[in-house]
Amino acid sequence: MRRYLALPLAICLALLITAGAALASDDWKAAEAAYKRGDYATSARIIRKLALQGLAKAQAQLGYMYVRGLGVPRSYAEAVKWYRQAAEQGVAKAQYNLGVCYDTGQGVPRSYAQAVKWWRRAAAQGHAKAQFNLGVCYLKGEGVPRDYVRAYKWILLAAGQGHPKAIRVGPILARRMTPAQIAEAKRLAAKFRPKKAR
Repeated sequence: MRRYLALPLAICLALLITAGAALASDDWKAAEAAYKRGDYATSARIIRKLALQGLAKAQAQLGYMYVRGLGVPRSYAEAVKWYRQAAEQGVAKAQYNLGVCYDTGQGVPRSYAQAVKWWRRAAAQGHAKAQFNLGVCYLKGEGVPRDYVRAYKWILLAAGQGHPKAIRVGPILARRMTPAQIAEAKRLAAKFRPKKAR
C-alpha cells in the first residue's frame, strides 16, 4: 500500500514546488516592474516577501534597497543582514557588497579580514569588482599578508573583464615586480576558472 502512495505523493510535491516557483517568478516580475516605475515601496514589500521565503536574489536586492533607502528606511545593519543571507547562498554580488560593508564599517565593525573573506568568494565566481578589491588587499597587505604575485593575479583577472581601475593599476604594480613574479601571477591568472555558485 505504501508503495502505491509514494508515487502520487511525489507527483503532488513536484507540482507544489513548480507552482511555488512560478508564483515566485510572477512576484519577482511584479517587483521589478514596480522598481522600474519608481514605486520602491511596492517593490520592497514584494521583495521582502520573497526574501523571507529564502529567494537569494531577493535577499541581495533587499540589501541594496536598504543601503540606498529605496522603499525602506536606509539601514546598513538591515542591508548587512540581507546581504549575508544571499552571500551564504552563493550570490556573488551579495558577497561583494558584504565585503564592501566590512571594508567601510557600514552596518558592521570594520574588518579587512572579513572583507577579504567575502571578496575572495565573489572573486572565485568571476566577480570583477571583487577580484580588483581582493588584488588591492594583497597589494596593501590589508586583511591578508602583502603578496604582489596574488595581487597582480587578481588585478589581471579584473582587468581582463574590463575593470577600469584594474586596467590602470596593473601596469603600475608590474613595475614593482620581478619578471619571475610577473610570470607566476600570469600563470595563476591563466589557470583560473570561475566557480559556479551553489
